[in-house]
Amino acid sequence: MADSVTARTPKRNLKTRAPKQSLGKTILQYKYFYLMVLPVLIWYALFSYAPMYGVTLAFKTFNYSEGILGSPWVGLENFQTLLTDPDFRKAFWNTVIISLMKLVTHFPMPIILAIVLYEFSRTKMKRFFQTILTFPHFISWVVLSGIIINILSKDGIYNQIIMLFGGDPNSPLVDENAFRPVLYITHVWREIGWDSIIYLAALAGINPELFEAAEVDGANRFRRLLNIAWPGLKSTVAVLLILQVGQLLTQGSSFEQIFNLYSSPVYSVADTIDTYIYRTSFTIGGDFGYMTAVGVVKSIISLILLWAANTFAKKMGEEGLY
Repeated sequence: MADSVTARTPKRNLKTRAPKQSLGKTILQYKYFYLMVLPVLIWYALFSYAPMYGVTLAFKTFNYSEGILGSPWVGLENFQTLLTDPDFRKAFWNTVIISLMKLVTHFPMPIILAIVLYEFSRTKMKRFFQTILTFPHFISWVVLSGIIINILSKDGIYNQIIMLFGGDPNSPLVDENAFRPVLYITHVWREIGWDSIIYLAALAGINPELFEAAEVDGANRFRRLLNIAWPGLKSTVAVLLILQVGQLLTQGSSFEQIFNLYSSPVYSVADTIDTYIYRTSFTIGGDFGYMTAVGVVKSIISLILLWAANTFAKKMGEEGLY
């Protein structure tokens, strides 16, 4: 009877847990790793977190003599004004349209380019095309915009060719119907090579024996890309898509590109939230509290988009960002 009771009784785990190490001892143990991270933490503390007290301006009317902290509170008045401002609504929808179209036109291109370059059998040619396509990324939009303006302006090369064949000169930079396509094309041209690097790295991590085995089994190039290359790229694509969607209203609208290319004739189709804030604050002379409220709304929308994209990626079977 005693033996049966002993047999049914679960054995206690004789292993004792090691005492939890204090935070101070952990930092001392890995002090060199923390020292490597320290400059990054200081940078974020100074330039990302310290200025966040300025967000309080969204609930104030800025007074130059009293500063940010001393300016009078107005509650949600700036947000109420924002919702009824037709200029903000126009800038908001321009931002959404431009950002979504850039995502649709640009996001698949680096993936396709990476696959094409990966299929190159000649290493020298592969490096040549990769260098040529990556180089524009390292040129600032100020310089690139000057080049584009010289080509597409009324007296530029583009119109010189059109007039050579008897056409009428027309600059896409002042044409409401043509300005947005110029943004999409120039954005793809500048970023396609740079963005393809991470996909090339993901493809390089796939075991080449898988491709060789599939080729021996009779799989054509399309089947090898579909069943071997794409599964190896899918997780990377999901993470980068989440990041792109999260930055849709910021990097997607590309303040530097639009600010250096647009002019008053195309404000109605090119004025985004960032350029609207800049023009209203520093050119026209608007209320800084109201402009801060615009920035807060943009940040909240970006956070919602990031959460939605991450949730969608998880439902598709990927890990997501968190």
